[in-house]
Amino acid sequence: MFLSSTRSFVVLLLVVSPCLLARKWRDTGSGTIVFEEAWTIPELVPQVGNTTAALGGTNAELISNLLDIHNQRLQAMNENNIDFMVLSCASPCIQGIADPVAAAEMAVTVNNRLAAAISNNTERFGGFASLAMQNATVAVIELKRAIQELGFIGVLLNDFQQSGSDGLTPLYYDQPEYDVFWQTLSDLDVPLYLHPRSDVAPISNFQYAHAPFLKGPAQEFAAVLSTHVLGICVNGVFDRFPKAKLIVGHFGERIPSDLVRIDTQLLRQITLGMPMKKNVTTYFRENIFETSSGNFATDLLKFHIGQIGLDRIMYSIDYPFVNIPDGTVWVNTLPHILNKQDFNSFARELAIQVLRLND
Repeated sequence: MFLSSTRSFVVLLLVVSPCLLARKWRDTGSGTIVFEEAWTIPELVPQVGNTTAALGGTNAELISNLLDIHNQRLQAMNENNIDFMVLSCASPCIQGIADPVAAAEMAVTVNNRLAAAISNNTERFGGFASLAMQNATVAVIELKRAIQELGFIGVLLNDFQQSGSDGLTPLYYDQPEYDVFWQTLSDLDVPLYLHPRSDVAPISNFQYAHAPFLKGPAQEFAAVLSTHVLGICVNGVFDRFPKAKLIVGHFGERIPSDLVRIDTQLLRQITLGMPMKKNVTTYFRENIFETSSGNFATDLLKFHIGQIGLDRIMYSIDYPFVNIPDGTVWVNTLPHILNKQDFNSFARELAIQVLRLND
């Protein structure tokens, strides 16, 4: 079945790939660009569970919005001055599939489906590749295919990769076995967007049994993902791969709000063998970007501009977990806070550069 569907897609790819590879997107000169925006396929809908849509929505609405591209999603883009949206597979996607063969097959399926789904409107939609990360060599093969053949403009991974026969072994991309992955990202000059997910059930249940309301985006997502991001820093990934580009949403999963303490306390680890050659602040100014996805806080934006610079911060929404109009209402207040050049950088120009939309 899988081989048959893959052959069918190869035929389809001959038709759609020229559109994908010839980058032509709707550039009005003023519309926003957003790229932490979720989508999924029917086979992965069970991963959504009983999560609801944006505040006030229902689970049924969420599922409908995740499966949709060209109807309510595109209508909302038109109504809210969004020029271009990059789609990626809703969390945990491939990172929630522990079996390496099943994960690798599903990654190919997801990427093929997304490429086919946006092939008739690549002026408005782009794609981030999904990858199975149990084996870095396998991941690199699919990464190259997604970028070079499907025309995707980066990768989105939903935090750590589950692995093991029981699915309880997390794999983090700060280890030496992933160097080939980081090298390939650098060679292709595409960004990795690292997106949150829930921890494996035994750890999540242990941590939040006393307050289960803190599971998910209120606390768990930031706590788990920020540790992964910091692990990438302290284990020297950016020293080995200085051209690597990492994007983190929700205003950096709180890390830039605490850089002074993080940098100061990590000084204690140098004598203990920590391989990091710079500090976390420097990596946020040289390798890491953040977006405003799901965190429309003007005071936080201003604080982070002072900490890491506006040239590291971009706009995104987190649709359909956040309503697109909520982002629009907020971003439309920013011309009163930022000058025209800075606002354009935040809303679109930096994204054009990082995603290489005009290359």
